[in-house]
Amino acid sequence: VQLVESGGGLVQDGGSLRLSCFASGFPGDDYVIGWFRQAPGKEREGVACFSFINSSPHYSDSAEGRFTISGDKVKKTAYLQLNNLQPEDTGLYYCAAENTDRWFAMSSVRSPWEFEYTYWGQGTQVTVSS
Repeated sequence: VQLVESGGGLVQDGGSLRLSCFASGFPGDDYVIGWFRQAPGKEREGVACFSFINSSPHYSDSAEGRFTISGDKVKKTAYLQLNNLQPEDTGLYYCAAENTDRWFAMSSVRSPWEFEYTYWGQGTQVTVSS
């Protein structure tokens, strides 16, 4: 399994970006992709995740209604639309992937932002200038 993120960049306060995470190696739609971010000097936090098997999104509080996750089953790509970006959104944005069964089993007992996904991408940098 390989995950490749793209779409990061430098934007001004209030701007938008669309991040992409291409997942190769999973059979069919049997996976969940999560987006996480890590700001300089801070711990990694979950943002959103998308289950491809039933096309259901899940959001953490940090998404704050400004971010939208979606997925394209044919392209095996998850997207994270970031709107009204603020300087505090600056950080390295990672996508991670997990087998659907394991994801649902783990998230039944823990927050989906608190367990370690099996597969991780290298990250794409988002920088928001004020």
